Amino acid sequence: MSIQVHNTLSAKKEEFVPLDGKNVSMYVCGVTPYDEVHLGHARAYVTFDIIRRHLEHAGYRVRYIQNFTDVDDKIIKRSLERGISPRQLAEQYIGDYFTQIDKLSVKRADAYPRVTENIPAIIAFIEELIKKKYAYAVNGDVYFRVKAFKEYGKLSKRNIDDLNTVARVEAGEHKKDPLDFALWKAAKPNEPTEVTWDCPWGKGRPGWHIECSVMSTNLLGSTIDIHGGGQDLVFPHHENEIAQSEAHTGKQFVRYWIHNGFVTINREKMSKSLGNFFTLRDIFEQYSPRVVRYFLVSQHYRTPLDFSDEKLQAAAATLEGIDTTLRIIDEKNIPDTKDVRHTDYLVAFNAALDDDFNTEKALAVVHSLKSAAMAKVSAQKSVGAVDLNTEKSELLIMLDRLGIALPPSTVVPEDIQALKAQREQARRDKNWGLSDELRKQIAARGYKVEDTANGTSTVIKKN
Repeated sequence: MSIQVHNTLSAKKEEFVPLDGKNVSMYVCGVTPYDEVHLGHARAYVTFDIIRRHLEHAGYRVRYIQNFTDVDDKIIKRSLERGISPRQLAEQYIGDYFTQIDKLSVKRADAYPRVTENIPAIIAFIEELIKKKYAYAVNGDVYFRVKAFKEYGKLSKRNIDDLNTVARVEAGEHKKDPLDFALWKAAKPNEPTEVTWDCPWGKGRPGWHIECSVMSTNLLGSTIDIHGGGQDLVFPHHENEIAQSEAHTGKQFVRYWIHNGFVTINREKMSKSLGNFFTLRDIFEQYSPRVVRYFLVSQHYRTPLDFSDEKLQAAAATLEGIDTTLRIIDEKNIPDTKDVRHTDYLVAFNAALDDDFNTEKALAVVHSLKSAAMAKVSAQKSVGAVDLNTEKSELLIMLDRLGIALPPSTVVPEDIQALKAQREQARRDKNWGLSDELRKQIAARGYKVEDTANGTSTVIKKN
């Protein structure tokens, strides 16, 4: 079965066919490091981590690039407020990005280009746009002529005539048309010199949109297979990227545009302006990164994901159920048998991810396999071992493909195992008082007891 991808450009699912055989070029817009990384960032980077993992499993060689916008109005403003340089502020929050995102088991990109490392290439790119009459300089600023690019609006499905009615020229701008957008910004009197560069139009710095066109082109070529980011980037950021890139090269910029849905709070988009956003640092104080990762993949990436403590608690409970199954398998399994085979469960799991990377359906397969494993344990009449090697192997494969870290060690200390055995005997003797007392002793050591349907028990390390 081929991999089907929902392409924002065509607004439909398409068969994924890379430009260069088994080589896939993939660019994802990175963070602007002026504040701590939050749950909205996490959803985007977990989404594209899943996509990358599945493509690699399918045999593709993925070159994955993710940038840092390390010069920006927000960075300059925040650095002035804190009395440090923009570079120091950016470094601080780039460090926070890696600290928090690494906890979510997101694989590192092949490269993390920064705007400040690509200034000469950005200037050269803009010069070419001016030469081709797609851009113009005025008072040290450079703007892209939107109406010169006839296909403007093809990604966001916006009509240029409708855009005309809402476009405005902001104070300090010198556009010839309200629709035009900045490629280069003239330096302002109060801006630190480290964020301004000499260029043919005077000192200044890049506009927001130009950076991704330049960095993706430099590292991946004129046409790339996948470009992605959050849904909020479709317009104007990605629309502007298409315009300036295709005007520059005369070639299709991106073959497949992929965008993840918003994170919402009580069904309202999470945003800093509304004060309803949550940093990963704060969330990790209450929930393990494994739980957060499970929550983030519990719904299809294009649907809104509503955040609440209740939903994270539900994710924690569900993930604990998977962990319990793996521990029971380790206890009951006959080790080192050769009877490990691929089943219909793994086929169904792969089919779910082939269908536009549908993690929600993939997780449903995980739970079906989990139930089948537990049914196999329950069907065992004696307390002896049972061959669960296939079930264990496939559960571990599925969790790895979803980037969900394996549970803490299943090795339980011998004294706890002894208490468990005593408690099982007390239950068989219907000595409920002793059974309860032994449960308390086990709990005092940091473990809890899970009773299974066939009368046996397993002990689990508390979270």
